Amino acid sequence: MDTNALKKFAQSARNLLIDQVTARLDMVLAEGAATRREHPKGIAKLEVAADSNRAHVIEQAAYTWFNRFTALRFMDATGLTNPRVVSPADGATRPEILAEAMAGNLPDRARSEIAEYLNGTRPAHDGQAEAYRLLLINACNEWHGAMPYMFERADTFDRAEDYTELLMPDDLLSPDSILARLREVMTEDACQDVEIIGWLYQFYISEKKDQVFAGLKKNQKITAENIPAATQLFTPHWIVRYLVENSLGRLWLLNRSQSKLVAKMDYYIAPEQPETDFLRIERPEDIRICDPACGSGHILAYAFDLLYEIYAEEGHDAAEIPGLILKHNLIGIEIDDRAGALAAFALSMKAAAKLGRRRFLRMGAKPDIVVLQDVHFTPAEMQDVAAVVGKDLFTDELRDTLGQFEQAKNFGSLIVPKLRDPAEALRVVEARDFTSDLLLKEVQARVVSVLRMAEALSPKYHVVVANPPYMDISSANPVLKAWALEKYPDSSANLFALFMERGLRATRKDGLLAMINMQAWMFLSSFSKLRSKLLAQNTLLSMAHLGENAFDTIGGDVVSTTAFVFENSKSKNKKSEFLRLVEGATEAEKANLFLIGKASRQPPYFFIAEMDDFSKLPGAPLSYWASHELRETFANSKPLRDFASPRKGMVTADNPRFIRQWHEVEGAKFARGLGSREAANASGAKWFPYLKGGPFRRWYGNVECVVNWANDGAELLNMKGNGYKVGSTNHNLDYIFNPALSWTKITTGLVSFRSTGHGFLFDDASGLCPIHDVSKQAQFAALLNSPVVYSTLGALNPTLNVNPGNLADIPISLPAGTGTVAGKCISRHCPASARV
Repeated sequence: MDTNALKKFAQSARNLLIDQVTARLDMVLAEGAATRREHPKGIAKLEVAADSNRAHVIEQAAYTWFNRFTALRFMDATGLTNPRVVSPADGATRPEILAEAMAGNLPDRARSEIAEYLNGTRPAHDGQAEAYRLLLINACNEWHGAMPYMFERADTFDRAEDYTELLMPDDLLSPDSILARLREVMTEDACQDVEIIGWLYQFYISEKKDQVFAGLKKNQKITAENIPAATQLFTPHWIVRYLVENSLGRLWLLNRSQSKLVAKMDYYIAPEQPETDFLRIERPEDIRICDPACGSGHILAYAFDLLYEIYAEEGHDAAEIPGLILKHNLIGIEIDDRAGALAAFALSMKAAAKLGRRRFLRMGAKPDIVVLQDVHFTPAEMQDVAAVVGKDLFTDELRDTLGQFEQAKNFGSLIVPKLRDPAEALRVVEARDFTSDLLLKEVQARVVSVLRMAEALSPKYHVVVANPPYMDISSANPVLKAWALEKYPDSSANLFALFMERGLRATRKDGLLAMINMQAWMFLSSFSKLRSKLLAQNTLLSMAHLGENAFDTIGGDVVSTTAFVFENSKSKNKKSEFLRLVEGATEAEKANLFLIGKASRQPPYFFIAEMDDFSKLPGAPLSYWASHELRETFANSKPLRDFASPRKGMVTADNPRFIRQWHEVEGAKFARGLGSREAANASGAKWFPYLKGGPFRRWYGNVECVVNWANDGAELLNMKGNGYKVGSTNHNLDYIFNPALSWTKITTGLVSFRSTGHGFLFDDASGLCPIHDVSKQAQFAALLNSPVVYSTLGALNPTLNVNPGNLADIPISLPAGTGTVAGKCISRHCPASARV
């Protein structure tokens, strides 16, 4: 699939549709426009909406038609429409449905105006174009019954009470129209896989995503309505297969040891040893699978494929299997209405591909995609709620649950309903009849909406599988941030981590959580509590450690990821299996390395580690490649913090004001080699040596900058309130001007440590490590610049950042004679005034 072509088309299509819908809006609302007479209800609704938020109306209508056009083209290409709606018959140029109408073959329930436009008895600037508009609306209405989530019905008798049809773009028949361009990229070959719809959606909203991230640079937090655009990321198919095959597939194989399904699961990792303690499944209909952030349904679509094989293996009739899957097995949860519609469409197309047009249209089951909605009840309405649900159901738990969904679009699947059995409450409330009381009927509808959402979020699943949103909590809107910190204190650093904890809560005991997210949770100290909880309460079964470049569409090192499967129970002495794929530079390379590692079951691509061993390293990082000897060294040695005090350097908050290169300042105002703050202050100098990291260089060097520390740093120490909202930080007043080791905090290669004597200050980009016994500074320089420390730091945190906390944790052993050569190297490069 040519995703570059899809991206180019989707982005240009969005702009074109917005322009065309805008022009259409102006035309239909113009004074004296024919639409005002022909569609009064639709115009009335449209005027109210446009007055409230014109840009939203345009954006919504543009996307609605984009969505419908792409869906219709997909169905044309796969033979579901007859005649084709947006595609011509082979060898023709007009859409087939228009060509048939021109030949006198009108669709069922078509408007009479179509024939009038085509035979010229109804005046129009372009009769064919007007007829085709009505044919499109008719087609959408006809598909409403089978797919109401994709084709909302425009009432043909009430004359477009839904104003969307009024804003259908013009120019749909020209060779350069949106439909002509659509057919060029959505070829019949490309439409063999329904994931093309998800790709188009990701690319359609990509410019909105860019706008959201540009806003973050201006400290504009991500609002609830922008979370989907900011976090939408289409999962590569091979990773989807890994996740589903090692959760759903694994569960089935454990319950059916003689199953031949394993031959079809290329990315399944068989357990190292036979297992006897697992979640029991009697029949395929019992399996419940949930994607709590389902997006356009890519993961659910492959789960459908695997479930189909499971049902077929059990001997079910092929004509019944799609309906059984949709009825019993798959649930998707979303906050984005558009993505939810696409997920439902993807599953419908999976069913249609198995059944054919006629059987698909007769199938009663519908995809179970729950799109969360904000629902609010005022205190006064709670009395009506009591009347709707009845005295027995009107408990504190129910009242609390009804209040949990006021921010459903913001909190999403992270909500944990208080009500223990929402399914039973839903059954009772739905059965009540309030036809005679419209007020109570409306309250009933809202209560039912909440109970349906609560039921979907209940802990009932055998498998939870997802690619959750990635968003640092500092970027979240204040309401979401405060709520996350309260409800998920151990995982609130990032949305993906919250979804890890929430996903495990949603599974049954011994159920499986399969997920891909950022690798940060494996190593960073901000996730240490989450790691400890996961390792103490759950079992990590397998992991595909992807690293950078796992997503070709975002490229480079934008995000480093990992995919994994947890079991919701703790197995003692359990060995976990890891595929190390960080060397792969593309999706294809990583997929290939996975298969190599799976086949060899040997390093450098395959590792086995005991979960209990992770806790032997400080902070319990998931450094699965670390040797047994290295882990024992950590357990049996003193850490560097017992010998030194690694710490962050200073943040000036205004580098252009306070920092210069040494050759930019007057020599008379520059001082070096001073041994204390007092001496520096007494010198009357303004500028002093300042270490800011720099390229790889051992022993000494990268002394290029100076900092304004006049009058004992008076300006730097008193910034806040003097024109600055936030002043400088990390002044390290007890350590500046004293000897220390320094390093570059962020590096893409090996870290290097440099020795400095008296007279220096240290920037945050550098960091400083004062040695408690200064006479041993050369010895520690030798140790920290050795390969063993590189390996040790890599085990603690294999990221670009060399943090003081990780440095303080490394185990220390100083054999006799350490530092002799290092001392000579330092002396050779270091001027006498800067030596210890």
